[in-house]
Amino acid sequence: MSFPLASVTVYNSLVFGVFSNAQRLISQYRHGDERRACGMLDLAVASGLTGLVSVGLGAPVDLLAGNATGSGNVVQIGSAAAGGGVADQRLYRGPVHCVSSILRSEGLAGLYRGGGAMVLRDVPGYVLYFLPYTVFCELLSPDGKSSAHPVAICLAGGLAGSISWVTATPADVVKSRMQADAMLHRKYTGVLHCIGQSYRTEGLQVFFRGASVNAIRGFPMSATMFLAYELSLKFFRSF
Repeated sequence: MSFPLASVTVYNSLVFGVFSNAQRLISQYRHGDERRACGMLDLAVASGLTGLVSVGLGAPVDLLAGNATGSGNVVQIGSAAAGGGVADQRLYRGPVHCVSSILRSEGLAGLYRGGGAMVLRDVPGYVLYFLPYTVFCELLSPDGKSSAHPVAICLAGGLAGSISWVTATPADVVKSRMQADAMLHRKYTGVLHCIGQSYRTEGLQVFFRGASVNAIRGFPMSATMFLAYELSLKFFRSF
């Protein structure tokens, strides 16, 4: 658990840091005042840029989490057809061994396996993450206060997280399949091939597998993150 816990902290810090600074840069460029609140279009641009930048760190982290500690780390050896037994064998001893093995066999590009699908997930996914959050915060703060109540922040963040995760589920399914694609027995040649193969063999419903779980998981996780984000901004802006 050490790698997922450490990586998710760095990843979420990057996401919210990029989003906050992207808003400041856009406001400075368009209005000459970095503290001016962004409109919906500016927020959409900042969110899309956040999603694009996040892939730079998120793609290798997701790949390592799935291959070093998840199901992608297990291959079957032996042959039941030949009368022998079939046993599971681990490919990697841990995250460090996983990184070195992928770099040796596939180069740096190997760490970004499934990166294209992750772009399709994260760019619109973060637009549908930060925009609903902003809208819900405004709806839950009718008195026009500059900062929403913590309860409103948690509710808005939770709803935004559920919306984002549900809409991102199809791309997340494709991304996970490509990242778990075994190096020695590659099934997919690219994002479109993965989508086509998955649809032909399992139907449209495969792209929404786990959507309900994502919605339930996304609510408390996003509520906590947005509350921490807003309280951190409030604390640092007080200086």
